[in-house]
Amino acid sequence: MNGITILFLMGAVLLAAEVFLPGAIAGIFGGVAMLAGCVRAFQVFGSGGGAMAVLVALGLLAITFYFELVWLPQTRFGKKLIVQSAIDATSQPPIALAAEVIGQSAEAVTPLAPSGYVRVAGRRYEAFCETGHVAVGETLRVVGLDNFRLIVSQS
Repeated sequence: MNGITILFLMGAVLLAAEVFLPGAIAGIFGGVAMLAGCVRAFQVFGSGGGAMAVLVALGLLAITFYFELVWLPQTRFGKKLIVQSAIDATSQPPIALAAEVIGQSAEAVTPLAPSGYVRVAGRRYEAFCETGHVAVGETLRVVGLDNFRLIVSQS
């Protein structure tokens, strides 16, 4: 009986430690300990005692998960473990609205071979030139938008 109790408690502690430890090793060992406790209960107490041990193990798991996932995040210590901030920034500047740039004149800021940067109405955009290579300073016309760049062609 003491061995089964120790296996259950050790399994619950290792599963609870999984929240704080990197990797899945503690959780795996905790699950194996709980399973070993259930198998040992079937060997010692037969099917009735084993079934009762399985119910106890499931109840212990439910209590452990409740404390980890419901109670702990509400405590002061738990709030320190959880990231509370959000990132509102983007990695790319917003692409222009089609109505604002299509048909506008653009100046090549870098060589377009066929991609590079252009300036439209004082703003710099990544662009793709349909007509091939364009030198710096040439005047282009915006003819469309791609997912992340303007599509330009020589005027």
